Amino acid sequence: MIHVFVGPTLPRSEPQLAAPGVWVWPPAGHGDLFETAIRGGDTVVLIDGVYHQAPALRHKEILAAMGRGVQVIGAASIGALRAAELAPFGMLGVGTIYTAYARGEIDGDDEVAVGQTPDGEWDALTWPMVNLRHVLELARSAGVLDGERAAGLLVALRAVYYPQRTTAAVRAVCRRQGETEFAGWLAERREQDRHFGDLKRADALAAVHVALDGRAPQVDAQTPPAVWETSYFRRWSNAFARDRVDGLELSTEDRLVYQQVFDPAFRETWAAYLEHRSLHPANGPGLPLAERLAQVTGGDLPADRVFHPAIDLRDEATVALLLAGETEQDRQAVARYATALARARRSLPGFSTAAVRDDLTRRLLLQVWQCPEQHFDAEASARGLACGARAVEAAKRLMPGLLDEEMTETTERTEAPRGGR
Repeated sequence: MIHVFVGPTLPRSEPQLAAPGVWVWPPAGHGDLFETAIRGGDTVVLIDGVYHQAPALRHKEILAAMGRGVQVIGAASIGALRAAELAPFGMLGVGTIYTAYARGEIDGDDEVAVGQTPDGEWDALTWPMVNLRHVLELARSAGVLDGERAAGLLVALRAVYYPQRTTAAVRAVCRRQGETEFAGWLAERREQDRHFGDLKRADALAAVHVALDGRAPQVDAQTPPAVWETSYFRRWSNAFARDRVDGLELSTEDRLVYQQVFDPAFRETWAAYLEHRSLHPANGPGLPLAERLAQVTGGDLPADRVFHPAIDLRDEATVALLLAGETEQDRQAVARYATALARARRSLPGFSTAAVRDDLTRRLLLQVWQCPEQHFDAEASARGLACGARAVEAAKRLMPGLLDEEMTETTERTEAPRGGR
């Protein structure tokens, strides 16, 4: 399967994108390469990506995809930039723009950045600098501009902020520079060919062709380290881990937090997980948990206060252990809470889980766990949340859903019919 991440550079109606085996995705953003549909042996063609209005695709995400056997090709836009940065590690760059980045002839995101329509069609509203550079070079070759005038226009055009560099703005800069002949020449060429000077388009088509051809040249890549992961990467991968269960598309992390907060037996679940990790460590020999604990502390502390292993929610065995007590009703509740959180983010300007009050969340947890204040940290640790502060941070995602439920219950009690004499 070939996965093409593209937006303003190529329309979805492009014939090459309709070829068998091609799956077209919107511009890539943070987390998109964690998509389970992208598997080892597939090819990703990275062309466009978001970065202004949403978090951009991280380098580690690309490296991790390549580490699980996905070939990644970059061209034209953010794909060219990422390919130039990651070529030593095996990412394949295609096209003139990639080459310019790789040689250091251009740098910076603003070279390929464009303003996009906000309606989901992803049409480009502005000119990227790489296309303007190309057009100015074509004008020089045609004798419309000399080198000095072309350089002056380039400086003036680059001074325009990228989301404001519309066709009208380009014409205005040309008039201000006294280059009306160039502006007329460019308008005429664009009328004859609406793709005239579109270097990004040409490079994108070349990259898709390389993927369809199936014979991408080998890249001289450094041998990757055994593990690409960092604590940040694991946090990202856990955040984007999802599964479809009972017809519901659910976040695995949301499901785990729900169990940690509401399952009365999760202390035993976490103890079993710690035992499993002790018997099956990533490195070194396995030991019973009690024996390992005695080596570290002499056995005077509970295991959950000593060991805080990183959780990998991409690992099926880990997920099966941690969600062993989950019920269908639990999953339905997780879906309701996720909907409530999404609704709060849409309807409350500036809302984020960080804005949820710590004291409110803490009171809720104390109430659910039915534990005194002085035992709060110990209870959180026994549930795999390390300490009370981390438990509060994790549980904040549940608060909009819980508040919705409380309001519903209050309304039902108020509106319930009352008997009388």
